[in-house]
Formats: sequence, structure tokens, C-alpha cells
Amino acid sequence: MKFFTVKLKTLLSVGAILLALTVALVAATVTGAVEVYSSASRSLPIYCVGREDNKIAISFDCAWGVEHTDEILKNLEAGGVKATFFTVEFWAKDHPDYLKKVSDAGHEIGTHSATHSYMSRLSESEIRGELKSSVDAITAVTGKPVELFRPPYGDYDDLLIDTSNAMGLYPIQWDVDSLDWKDLSSSDIAERVTSRVKSGSIILCHNNGLHTAEALPIIIDTLRAKGFTFVPIGELIYRENYTIDATGKQLPQNAA
Repeated sequence: MKFFTVKLKTLLSVGAILLALTVALVAATVTGAVEVYSSASRSLPIYCVGREDNKIAISFDCAWGVEHTDEILKNLEAGGVKATFFTVEFWAKDHPDYLKKVSDAGHEIGTHSATHSYMSRLSESEIRGELKSSVDAITAVTGKPVELFRPPYGDYDDLLIDTSNAMGLYPIQWDVDSLDWKDLSSSDIAERVTSRVKSGSIILCHNNGLHTAEALPIIIDTLRAKGFTFVPIGELIYRENYTIDATGKQLPQNAA
């Protein structure tokens, strides 16, 4: 009888715990709290920056092709905008002339990995190999240091973020996705971007988006008219004394 009573109490305790977890999960789902970056204990990249000066950054991932890159560079120059380009190692090696052209135009260059793989599946040594070889390939062409890293596919885990930081590379995501890779029209791309940007936003585009270059003048003019100022990501982020909240927003230490 004593054994039965203990067993029953144990089962009731387990049942109560499971019920509480189920209720918590349902509540979180309803309120939209279950997100990729919902846990503040996770190691997070920078999605956006907590700023009140209306500075924003526009970025371009470079992995395949260069067909639209000249027009993008031309429209950035016409708009007086310095952007950040994240390049994959094989793109840098296949198109060193374009990498140099982007760098010489005053744009910032970050790494987008060596092979554009899902890096959350890699070991620490594999991650370090991807980052080091891609940084070396970029520096060999530009002669400039690389300080930023964007994970391919936006895919990451704690190990990737921690390793990137340990290697002196700030991991960067985005909070405004142009979806230009879906070949949206220039007006649709521009509307998506301009309706979502806020102070400290990081905009994601691609150097070979079919209508990205056409959308740039609209994006630049519209956001300037709203009082925003474009800077490279390296000038947007805080370099020290900062925290990153559960949404991936980088904040100065005293604002946390």
C-alpha cells in the first residue's frame, strides 16, 4: 500500500508538470512568443540596432552571378549610399574583378562563408575553416580587413555565433527582407522595404536579384524623404559595451 501511494503521488506530479508545460506552450504560441530567437539565453547575431538617429544599413549577399551588379553599384553611387556586401569565397574567387570594384567604390565587404552551407551542421573546426578561408580570399583581393559575417540561409546555432565572435567577426542578420530573390517587381521590393524600415534596421538584398537594381532609387529616395540616413553596417552597430536582446536587437549597455 505504501508503494502504491508513493507511485500514485509520483504519477500525479509528473502529470501536473506535463499539463503546466502544455499550457505554457499553447499560451506562447497564441501570443507569438515562440520564435527562432525566443530564448534570451541563446547566442544571437545582430538583427537590427537600437538607435534613435534614423541611421539604417542596406546589404547585399553575393553568391551567384554578377549580371545586375554594375547597375546596383551605379544606383548606389547616384544615391550617395555606401552599402555592405557579404561575399561567399567561391564568388570572390570567381569574380575578383567585381569584388575589387565593390571595395574600390567604398562599400564594406563581409564574409558570407566559404561554401554557402548550413553552418549550424558544422563542427567548430569546420566553422573556423570556412570563416578563415573566406576572409583570406576577400582580403587577398581588397587588401582590407573583414569584420562582419552573415550566415548563409540565415541559419545558425550557438556554436556558430560564439565561434564567429571569438574570431573577431560580428555575426549579422537582418530585420527587413526585400525578398528580391523571389524576383518580385521593383515596386513590390521597394514597398516591402520602405514600409518595414525603422531606425537601426538592416535591409537584406542580393547582388543578382532580377529587379533589385531598379528598386534601389525608389528605396533610397523614399527612405531619405522619411528622414533616414544610410550607413554601412560596420558604422551602424556598436563595437563594445552592448547587449543583444531576445529579438536580436543590439543595444548599448546602458539601454539594456
